[in-house]
Amino acid sequence: MTVTVGHDSSKTRKTLTAGGQTLSYYSIPAAEEAGLGEFSRLPAALKVVLENMLRFEDAKTVSVDDIKAFSDWGKLNGKNPIEIAYRPARVLMQDFTGVPAVVDLAAMRDGIKGLGGDAQKINPLNPVDLVIDHSVMIDEFGNPRAFQMNVDREYERNMERYVFLKWGQNAFNNFRVVPPGTGICHQVNLEYLAQTIWTDTDQDGNLVAYPDTLVGTDSHTTMVNGLAVLGWGVGGIEAEAAMLGQPVSMLIPEVVGFKLTGKMVEGTTATDLVLKVVAMLRKHGVVNKFVEFYGEGLDHLPLADRATIANMAPEYGATCGFFPIDDETLRYLRNTGREESRIALVEAYAKANGMWRGADYNPIYTSTLELDMGTVVPAISGPKRPQDYLPLTEAARSFYKVVAGYRGTDVSIDAQEMVDEGGAVLAPAKDPRRTVAVEGKDYTIRDGSVVIAAITSCTNTSNPYVMIGAGLVARKARALGLTRKPWVKTSLAPGSQVVGEYLEKAGLQEDLDAIGFNLVGYGCTTCIGNSGPLGDPAISKAINDNDLVATAVLSGNRNFEGRISPDVRANFLASPPLVVAYALAGDLNIDLTKDALGISKDGKEVFLKDIWPTNQEIADLVHATVTREAFQSKYADVFKGDEKWQAVKVSDSETYDWPPTSTYIQNPPYFRGMSKTPGVIKNVEGARVLAILGDMITTDHISPAGSFKPTTPAGKYLVERQVPVSEFNSYGARRGNHEVMMRGTFANIRIKNEMLDGVEGGYTKGPDGVQTSIFDASMAYQEQGTPLVIFGGVEYGAGSSRDWAAKGTALLGVKAVIAESFERIHRSNLVGMGVIPFEFLPGENRKTLGLKGDETVTIEGLEGDLKPLSTVPCHITYADGSTKTIQIKCRIDTAIEIEYVENGGVLHYVLRNLAKN
Repeated sequence: MTVTVGHDSSKTRKTLTAGGQTLSYYSIPAAEEAGLGEFSRLPAALKVVLENMLRFEDAKTVSVDDIKAFSDWGKLNGKNPIEIAYRPARVLMQDFTGVPAVVDLAAMRDGIKGLGGDAQKINPLNPVDLVIDHSVMIDEFGNPRAFQMNVDREYERNMERYVFLKWGQNAFNNFRVVPPGTGICHQVNLEYLAQTIWTDTDQDGNLVAYPDTLVGTDSHTTMVNGLAVLGWGVGGIEAEAAMLGQPVSMLIPEVVGFKLTGKMVEGTTATDLVLKVVAMLRKHGVVNKFVEFYGEGLDHLPLADRATIANMAPEYGATCGFFPIDDETLRYLRNTGREESRIALVEAYAKANGMWRGADYNPIYTSTLELDMGTVVPAISGPKRPQDYLPLTEAARSFYKVVAGYRGTDVSIDAQEMVDEGGAVLAPAKDPRRTVAVEGKDYTIRDGSVVIAAITSCTNTSNPYVMIGAGLVARKARALGLTRKPWVKTSLAPGSQVVGEYLEKAGLQEDLDAIGFNLVGYGCTTCIGNSGPLGDPAISKAINDNDLVATAVLSGNRNFEGRISPDVRANFLASPPLVVAYALAGDLNIDLTKDALGISKDGKEVFLKDIWPTNQEIADLVHATVTREAFQSKYADVFKGDEKWQAVKVSDSETYDWPPTSTYIQNPPYFRGMSKTPGVIKNVEGARVLAILGDMITTDHISPAGSFKPTTPAGKYLVERQVPVSEFNSYGARRGNHEVMMRGTFANIRIKNEMLDGVEGGYTKGPDGVQTSIFDASMAYQEQGTPLVIFGGVEYGAGSSRDWAAKGTALLGVKAVIAESFERIHRSNLVGMGVIPFEFLPGENRKTLGLKGDETVTIEGLEGDLKPLSTVPCHITYADGSTKTIQIKCRIDTAIEIEYVENGGVLHYVLRNLAKN
């Protein structure tokens, strides 16, 4: 591929010899010599962005002043939020978010032909890798055939989508697809795709070296920051713009330095560390900021542990969690099979351009915080947010509070610990926990019963230390005669085939199988909500008939309400070894630090300490089984796929032949009837309120995800088209069909619209004031030509980078979202779909205004010469006729975003420009 570079008016381009070749690169020290500023003490993460400015400086999108601003950043104590145009080297996608992105590209080919342009102009200009990893569901578990049966079912459900993606692979340039059954996109990226330092030829045919950078259509793209690759999650909308050559408009970020000292102690894992880091950074406040990890503690932190921490940047709220290049980076590149010439280049480039973490690494940071890793203790996080940090010693006690709160029982926590003279624990008289029999079974379950125990998610399955640790816990438990409790659905879904290789080589897969952790698939399963049905329908019935607070324990990164399973109210994040332990215990009410997990075959109580491996046991097995040869073998034909994938037949047409009866893939309406010229931003006049939502409304609440019932608007749509309930699949799998997705927007079973009293789910009041679904109310308002607004609280749109949270909002006729604050990605996505985000000014919110949902809203000041981040008047007319005018901040943050909204969205902007050119 050819990379287009800028004018380099300051002559910062130099040459470097490494790995047997001579390459050009853009030198930060040379920029200092040219008088552009002082850059040596910038954090490595920010130097990556600075290099991007040097390479693309063209006096138009990137100016010399933009470069000088990075020097001013250091002089201003790590703050200088000017707008810059940043160009990532590549784009990464998973199939849930990738399918709608490819749908949009296909629709743009139709659209550009409608404007008189050439369909071949619609091609990714930057390399795009799409990994099919989010579609496998756990229908089968706990048996040797589970993997093959789940794969077979995956193809049955998703063939329409796979045909479409394979067509896209053939039709578009610079677009590769990693087939199903290979792994999770972030782990494949970390282990294979990422290069740390990228190389391409420029327009003159010269080889150029520069930092590997990317954006990805999944929040956890940040995982590769552990390998010193700068990347973060964006919505599909923003990613499509990036792949079509549009720069990412961003402000120079603040960089928070997180100093790690000491080293991990016996009995703790990388998961325990990252859960502590998440809690600390959430408290510190890092939204819209870079986080960079530094300190002598990194000398004792394997890259797998770094990747675990980097992966959860969305959970601590940062744009990224970056680790600079050092000796450990090189060791990991070598161990995972990268070419020796590439490894030599990474070292030489990092040292030449000031990006190497050596003994004298001492950057300027906007702010700092510090953690001695020797103080980290075993922990979990839950019941519904990643930052709900719980030391393992407090987990059972805390869960008791969860149940008491859910039942509305006023029971002090001390009541749980009443004991008689003999020391036996007495059940409190008002113990809110319920215990019920499971029909047809010889056991009972109760509030706190663990019904899902899943080793899942890229966060931890990329880390051989915790995976080997889980296998050793299983081995020791098996030797003592322990197995999972019968109500626990267990699963093992690694993020790459390499994990399967080393677990087999270590002999640990047999031990995992023996206690129910059979391989169920290579992909993102439980963490994304693809957990499938519980182990037995009778368990689900017992939970729902008795309103039990059932629990899931997973080695994932997300545990939001309604995400993991519709049968589970409380979800807890834990390390893979602890997931195995909870499967053995079967109950969150059990204190794993002191209570027995079960009874051995010799009739003795077994405690966690009896089956927990030493750090040395784990390290020895990792060293023996996680080899360079394993990575080279498993990634040798990564794009080839199995026989099923190779058998998928597609046409070679340049535009897609949309199947009219498909319920998976439909041509979206975004570009129909589109004119050649953009419109203008208009005031929002006489809008009605579609929903009033609280704090921390996540994209899981907004965007359709997981399973859905036939009584929902989406379910009714499919039933009307003769799709049986057994073939509904998931919302994620149907992201290529806007008709399904707009019906599922704001339809999360746990969302609470404050317009309604005590009602959960996607409901609101229609034009007649009667309760109805949000979709049906939207259609009724749109038929009347009435615009809609949504009110929200703080951190509106937190969570995954789901473009459908914005697409669905737009298709429901929402013109504005007014909230106290926005999560970075969702704000950008709303703008990218032409929906304007607004923020209340301090001291005002939906509660102080007394909003009930029957108001009429008019927002003025948008017409004419609207400037980024303007404050504009909002007039609220209440049901009794009284009015109030407040000022709200328009969160169109940059000049280019104003153009996006004028065009109706970023894709419309790109399409018009391509057609014009």
